[in-house]
Amino acid sequence: MKKKIFITLFLLLILITNISLASYSTVTMEVVEEPICTIPIGVNSKFEKRLISKDLQNKEVTLQLQITNEEIANKPTGEIVLVLDNSESMTHETSTGEIRKDMIYSSAKTLVTNLLKDNTKLKIGIVSFSTNTDSSKMGTIEDATLVSTLSADAGALTTAMDSIIANGTMTDLESGLALGAQQFSSEDNNKYMIVLTDGVPNVAINYDKFPFSDDVITKTKNKLQEIANSNINLITMLTGIDNEDSYASRFKDGEDNQKTYKSIIEDIFGTTANPTAGSFYYITDDKIQSTISNIYDSLIPQSGSYKDITIVDYFPKEIVNNFDFAYVSNANIGNISASIDKTNNSITWTIPELAVGQTATVQYKLKLKENFDSSIVGKILNTNEKVDITYKDFNNNEQNKTSDITPKLKLTEPPAVLPKAGLKNILIIFMFVIISISVYSLTKLKRD
Repeated sequence: MKKKIFITLFLLLILITNISLASYSTVTMEVVEEPICTIPIGVNSKFEKRLISKDLQNKEVTLQLQITNEEIANKPTGEIVLVLDNSESMTHETSTGEIRKDMIYSSAKTLVTNLLKDNTKLKIGIVSFSTNTDSSKMGTIEDATLVSTLSADAGALTTAMDSIIANGTMTDLESGLALGAQQFSSEDNNKYMIVLTDGVPNVAINYDKFPFSDDVITKTKNKLQEIANSNINLITMLTGIDNEDSYASRFKDGEDNQKTYKSIIEDIFGTTANPTAGSFYYITDDKIQSTISNIYDSLIPQSGSYKDITIVDYFPKEIVNNFDFAYVSNANIGNISASIDKTNNSITWTIPELAVGQTATVQYKLKLKENFDSSIVGKILNTNEKVDITYKDFNNNEQNKTSDITPKLKLTEPPAVLPKAGLKNILIIFMFVIISISVYSLTKLKRD
């Protein structure tokens, strides 16, 4: 008799197990709501979380996190005067095998093109300097030449640069600074002067006729300071000094009063860390292109980048416990958690910087587990609890934002043939009855 009871119990347990497992194959999943979680950032940028695909037959959905920097790229406004060296030394070949003039002027043309692209609030003028080919005019403002007045026509400006001939025997930077300053309008706007040179100044306006003299040094230095003190943003790049420790030829009153190129450079321009006026880049020829690119960046009032972005996506416990999580595509920018952090049921995405025009995206999939808790059947399931975002804006101020908007899922089972109490309740009652009968039968057997 005992054997029959145990066999009966065993068969009933198998039946119950089969019925429980069969619930995964019979349950259906639907998407109840598909709202897009949108968090605005800045003026034009935003974060979005949305459901991008659903495979309801396989009980899975794919969601996407995306943050886009759609700010308008800032452009400098006002006026810029390029002051370009056209001395003979500009025709020398550099260690890279290129002609220095080609390297500097090519980068300068790129600078002009980029500055004026889609920018109606900027004008650029060009002045060249060295010394006049007419020796009687050497040491006058005619050592400099007006190549182009202020213009917003990038094509005309680059063509004008192509016309510059590097034939000056010496370097009169003061004349270039003086003529360049005359090109600015009287408008109250941003004003920039960018000096690109490959030589140490050895001539100045009305100088004492001794190259590299203290008179030349003083007049050039004073003109640099005068420019900077007149609300003109001065930027100077000096290259082409092959041996700064060699001596510059300078004779006065029959005496040899020589100085090294390095000492003259420091007397006139100062150092990169402590310039005489404005910003000073003292570089080697191989740094020409990157330095002019840095000059471009320095002209932009704001980068337009968002920095130190942290996105935390929190999941409800019911999703974590009953759905498998897997990435469909990894984050294309920054780093994201490899899996859900079970301490707070979240994934964290960090992005060091998101520049203008960049879009960062990551996608993940939620798939119902076969051994899901049947108590979630019939409930509305939020795919996430909330999304928190922190980031630094253009002024380096930290911003915090959050949203609990989320797509919603629901699991349903087909109507059971059994009474309306539902399959789960019927199984519980059925198991209770079987256990009660079993206990009664065993008790009776003991009595007998």
